[in-house]
Amino acid sequence: MYPPVFEIAKQSAAVLAALGSNPTRLWPFAISPQKGTANYGVPYAVHQLIYGAPVLSLSCVPNTDNFGIQIDVYADNATDAREVAAALRDAYEASNNPVVAWNGEDWEPSTGLYRVSFTVEFWPDRATT
Repeated sequence: MYPPVFEIAKQSAAVLAALGSNPTRLWPFAISPQKGTANYGVPYAVHQLIYGAPVLSLSCVPNTDNFGIQIDVYADNATDAREVAAALRDAYEASNNPVVAWNGEDWEPSTGLYRVSFTVEFWPDRATT
């Protein structure tokens, strides 16, 4: 009941080059390993469901859902954060999942990291989620 956010990203050579492959630093529920713990590394990205709804029909039970997934990319500098965001954007859009919002950029004083945020929509058939 969740779109293949990680699976699509992991198919992209550009994403793997930016976020690694073992592990790939794309974490669910907007929670990532913290500095000083195993698997911590920058840049990294997190994803979370921010909205969604079944595609309703009068003739049958819904067979498709719409998911809005927020992606937040964190890096040591703005250039890296933007480049990783572009790699993720390209991966999702190449699989017909459009970016529907740019949610802003920020620098977080508590971590010293730069953040780029955007929302991607997924419309998977229920048979595939």
